[in-house]
Amino acid sequence: MDVRTDRAAAVVEQVRSSGGEALPLSADVREPEALERAVGDTLGRFGRIDALVANAGISDQSSSAAGDPARWRAVVETNVLGVLYSVRAVLPTMLERRRGHVFIVASVSGREAYVGEPVYIASKWAQVGFGHVLRQEVAAAGIRVTLVEPGIVDTPLTRDNPVVRPLLEVAEPLAPDDVARAIVYAYEQPEHVVVSELTLRPLRHGLPSFGQDVDTAASS
Repeated sequence: MDVRTDRAAAVVEQVRSSGGEALPLSADVREPEALERAVGDTLGRFGRIDALVANAGISDQSSSAAGDPARWRAVVETNVLGVLYSVRAVLPTMLERRRGHVFIVASVSGREAYVGEPVYIASKWAQVGFGHVLRQEVAAAGIRVTLVEPGIVDTPLTRDNPVVRPLLEVAEPLAPDDVARAIVYAYEQPEHVVVSELTLRPLRHGLPSFGQDVDTAASS
């Protein structure tokens, strides 16, 4: 599921070539009704939902004094409300089956603070807090919750951002496959085992350093 349908065909082909089935869906995680429709379509096609990977997110590089409020709203609605709405849409069917696995892809930025991304950092700390509460809420129903907290990952979100791109050049960043393998690792544990939190960092990369004068909001 994505807001961009132009990438769907390639993903579907990859899944099918690996022996799986795929249903491409377009939805904005900021719209709970759209997510509920997507869940309904998925249940109609496959009959059940075994896992949710809440991965949608955008970033912002700005200062607390000069950031764009509209951009801040978009970050919070996507990164925080998007996760809440996604979980809300999927959880009833998992509770009914008393089985499922929720993955919340947060960030190292949800554990450590630095100058340059105050609202993004706040959104990631919110994801981490929600993930821990959710795990306690649904554990008795047999549903597992895992927080996945990557450091910098080489994706279009980072590479197409002129403020962030230089960080990719100073050390070898994580690849999307690195994060995917962590998710698979947690999912394949025995049902009585929950990997509650996974932090992945590039071996030779510290926290971002944007300096003290960042005042430009990056586009997604």
